[in-house]
Parts: sequence; structure tokens; C-alpha cells
Amino acid sequence: MLTKFKLVGAAALATAIVSTGALPSLAQDTTQISVIGTWSSMTNYTEREAPFWRGLTKATEGSIISNIGSYSEYGLSGFEIMRLLKSGVFDYAYGLPSYVAAEDAIFEGGDLSSVTQDIETERAVADAYFPTLAKSFEEIYNAKLLQLYPFPSQVLFCKSEIKSLADLKGKKIRVYATTLGDFVEGVGGTSVTVSFGEVVPALEKGVVDCGITGTMSGYSAKWYQAANYVYTMRVGWGLAFGAMNMDKWNSMSADQQADLTERLDALTERMWEETALEDEVAIACLTSDSCPLGPDAPLGGMTLVTPSAEDLATRDVIATDVILARWAKRCGEECAANWNATVGQVLNMTAKAN
Repeated sequence: MLTKFKLVGAAALATAIVSTGALPSLAQDTTQISVIGTWSSMTNYTEREAPFWRGLTKATEGSIISNIGSYSEYGLSGFEIMRLLKSGVFDYAYGLPSYVAAEDAIFEGGDLSSVTQDIETERAVADAYFPTLAKSFEEIYNAKLLQLYPFPSQVLFCKSEIKSLADLKGKKIRVYATTLGDFVEGVGGTSVTVSFGEVVPALEKGVVDCGITGTMSGYSAKWYQAANYVYTMRVGWGLAFGAMNMDKWNSMSADQQADLTERLDALTERMWEETALEDEVAIACLTSDSCPLGPDAPLGGMTLVTPSAEDLATRDVIATDVILARWAKRCGEECAANWNATVGQVLNMTAKAN
């Protein structure tokens, strides 16, 4: 766990988040919620997570008083988030299911690498898998799942020329989740774990040949300074969650629960709609001669490489024979059967261990 978190400790961290907002006195029917959001450099946090929770006190006329901080502010990686939520350090947490998959591979099932190539289908996948994730969050983490939403699509940023999927063979590729590693190894590459902030120097030094991240994340972090090609096979969607500690949820009145659920549902809709737009904007800023973000927005100057029909056909084989097969083995027979009855029906795919 990171140094800053070691210094403040779990209890002190929760106190720090709550105390930063100069909260008003609490009435008997007021619920106070401490929230940990994702990365402060990402638009999901700056444009959606943070404004929602910072405005909730006013929106609910003081019925719910909330405060939010980001992973970045508190030196958190994201992998520890659900342990902290379960222990009550936070009341509400945002994170990526792939980051908590070490506890149970079932959390990977809503965002398995490369199986979904458009955001509309990924939304259908998320909806189909929501009950499965909700059950697992409650049983494993004593948490109430309230949101599933995407980051912009996860693609490949490569330093040397990439013309097709076959060109990834032999490449060292940065990944951040097991299922992405399955994809990389399925195409004949080597998966390498590098922290997000170290990818640009890793590309520059040849530690990795390519890196996987979201389109807007790569643009915002200026990966184009070290990578020249962006290959837009969607290898994931950075599917994220918002979940509340179940004890905190149960402490709220029925009216508060209903009100918060309605507001979070509306926020989730915004997240899907705005992320779809951001995906298109990021690709334009990375690869075209104009950026929709404005005349002062930098241009990435990257070469856009889109997957061919042959690439997608190859992906179908890799998805079934490697990605789904490995995940089914990790998750177990019952887990795979549940996926086949839910997400599998949306995608017309079957997860079966070899």
C-alpha cells in the first residue's frame, strides 16, 4: 500500500475526507456520506463524480451531506478500495471491478477483453451482468452496488508501426488487468505491468512497445509524446462501479435511499452518454488535424489504425479460445454458466474452460 496511506492510516483518512468540507451541523434525519472517487486527472471524476457529490447537500436540502476525495489526493491505487469500503473507511466508493478481481474472478465478467466492440453493446452487457455483480459485492464486500459506468474505450498506443492485429505478436504491452493480459498473450505478445504514470517513460526507454489505456486517458496523459500509432480495437471499456457500504445504506431512511438511487441513476445515464462522446473526441484529438476540445487543445499527431475484418475474425477466435476459456477456468463452472446465461446471451458467445 502506498506511503501516504500508511502515514495517515485508515481512520485518519476517513476523518480527513469528512473534515475538508466544513460540514454543517447534522439534524436527526441527515445522513453524512464520505466518498472516494477515481483519479482526479480523469473527466469521470472532474466532470461527473466530484460535481455530483459536492452538490448533493444543496440538491437534497441537507438530507444527505456528502464529501468526496480522489485516489490521486490520498495516494491510493484503486486496488485497495473495496477493502476500505468494507471496513467503513469510506461510505461510498468508485472503482474498477477488474481491480478487485483478485478476490474473485466473477468481477471480471462485465468487461472481458475485446469481447465488446461498441459502447451500446457494452451497456447491454453491463445491464445483464449487474445482478451478478450486485450479489457478489454484497456477499464479499458487504456493499450495495448502485452504479456501473464506463471510462472511454481501452485501446492500444504503440511506438512502432502497427498495421494489423498480427503486428502485436512479439510486442511487450502494458496491461492493468488479468483479462487484458489474456488478450495480449492470445495475440502472441508479452503482458507487462507498468503504472499509468510510468507508461510514457517506459515507451521512450523501450521497456514496453505498446500500452493499453482509455482513449481520453491516453490523450490527457500525453501518451502521444512517446507513442505514434493508436490501434482502435476495443480491448476493454474500463467498466467502473459505484457502491455503498451496506451498513451505511441500511442506516438511511427509505426516502433517502429512494432519492439517492434516483439521482445516481440519472448520473449513470450521463456517464454513459458523455463517455461515448468523449471517446470520439479523444480519437479526433489524437489523430486528426483538429481537436473538438478547442483551438488551444494540443494535437496528438498519431496515426489511426482501425481493425480490419480479418482482425475482428481473429479476435473472435482469441476471445473464445483464450480470453473466455482462461476466465472460465479462473472463475469456475457455476460462474461461467451464469455468464453464459446473462452476458453470453447478449454477445452470442460461450465461456467454457478448455
